[in-house]
Amino acid sequence: MQSGGHLLVKSLVALGARHSFGVPGESYLDVLDALHDTQGQFDFTMCRNEGGAAFMAAAYGKLMGSPGICFVTRGPGATNASIGVHTAMQDSAPMLLFVGQVGTDQIGREAFQELDYRAVFGTMAKWAVQIDHVERIPEVLARAWKTACTGRPGPVVIALPENMLTATTTAAPLTKAPLICEAAPSSKALEQAHALLSNAKRPLIITGGGDWKEDGCNALKSFAEASDIPVLAAFRYQDRYDNTANTYCGEAGVGMPPYVADLIRDADTILAVGIRFGEMTTGAYTLFDVPVPLQTIIHVHPSDGEIGKIYQPDLGILSGSNEFAAHLSPVSGNWAAWRAKARASYEASFDAPLQPSPVDMARVTAHLRDILPEDVVLTNGAGNFTVWPNKFIAYGPKARLLAPQSGAMGYGVPAAIAAKVAFPNRRVVCFAGDGDFQMNCQELATATQAGAAPIILIVNNGIYGTIRAHQEKTYPDRVSGTTMSTNPDFAALARAYGFHGERVETTDDFAAAFDRALASPTGAVLDLNVSPEALTPRQTLSQMNAAGKENQVDPKS
Repeated sequence: MQSGGHLLVKSLVALGARHSFGVPGESYLDVLDALHDTQGQFDFTMCRNEGGAAFMAAAYGKLMGSPGICFVTRGPGATNASIGVHTAMQDSAPMLLFVGQVGTDQIGREAFQELDYRAVFGTMAKWAVQIDHVERIPEVLARAWKTACTGRPGPVVIALPENMLTATTTAAPLTKAPLICEAAPSSKALEQAHALLSNAKRPLIITGGGDWKEDGCNALKSFAEASDIPVLAAFRYQDRYDNTANTYCGEAGVGMPPYVADLIRDADTILAVGIRFGEMTTGAYTLFDVPVPLQTIIHVHPSDGEIGKIYQPDLGILSGSNEFAAHLSPVSGNWAAWRAKARASYEASFDAPLQPSPVDMARVTAHLRDILPEDVVLTNGAGNFTVWPNKFIAYGPKARLLAPQSGAMGYGVPAAIAAKVAFPNRRVVCFAGDGDFQMNCQELATATQAGAAPIILIVNNGIYGTIRAHQEKTYPDRVSGTTMSTNPDFAALARAYGFHGERVETTDDFAAAFDRALASPTGAVLDLNVSPEALTPRQTLSQMNAAGKENQVDPKS
């Protein structure tokens, strides 16, 4: 006989879970008791806020390709954690969120902190379920793990009634994870795809998604190189294709460079592998006609729910990305100049002008490109500052980027902590805005307690930059609600949490400050003095304001 909480933890260990994140709650005390016996085998990282914990689990799932595990308590704990569930869904990252629930004898009475989790998370997660009977824990866990990892990966939410966890059962725990082979393309589908690509004049590959493995990434690169076809990464998936390859031509994401938009618009045949044709990758759905694009579309995806969801492809192939890439054979055509021009445009995109700022982020990222190790993990949250890690860093085959497709502020710091928990010996650098950093800066305490030591660069310009940019373009001279006139001393705050912390006043000071950050065994926070004028690499805040005034329509007219 064993309790539900112990059965749950033993089954998770059998499935392959090695780390979990969360905030303790009385609703799942029996799970916490079981975790007491798994230290070193299945560890629990105690966090300061459920939102930070859920971000860590989402980032862990994206980095590792196996479900990130998060435990939170009922009601407020679950609603705090919902931001991580939404992020994992849009990132196509496998994740399991376990939520304590009121006892089954109290459900439906609006008991203390009670929620209907299937209703709350039903449209946010791949699956939301409640385990009411202790003997069904292994069954539901096996299905949840499979659901999170297969097809389009994503989050599963599992509610755990308190009396179910403390009930005892003779049910045996799981003993292994299910081995599910990735779907492979048919020979007919491959033949049709090769025929469409061979007949193209301006072919293009767009790659992304959450189910890639190293072998699949290498196979797609080999095909693109042998076929000399340009490759774009979907929004925030540029780490899934070697940026140093001559076929890599940039990211189709927010702040899309004009040459990338032109490349998509002018292509006559597009091989889309693993992507879901999101708003950012399609230029807010303007680069393809809806529902039938002018471009010939070959859409490869492991989920039938994604093929034809927005754009009707000429050829839809239900297949895992890795299996599809492994079965590709090179094609040839008269498009070498097309690929070379796209690559030249990508290389030229690194040439940013001097920034009107005490700390010039163009020079900072240029320095980082020269010194960061090949297996670096970079993270960021949301804001205009993300242009620097997203557009001015080249990701080699071993580098990783953890960044939210959901545009969630506050993701970068928890993601960096999760990366250091997973890989203590890898260099992890987080880019954060001053507003973005303050969404989850309390998790520095989590990092110190867990022995995780990332380096955090705060691009501190004293404003909510993205919203301010929209204001200047649309409502010039009517700034409202975007100026942070009071920020803490970030360096002192970092030191209070046990990190190395310092303020970097000028560009010339950065290299030495970063060396000191690298030398810190407890992680570091560098507060960078960045002017709000340097809001984007190629347009100042004043220029946005002037353009907004020029385009402003008189409301009286």
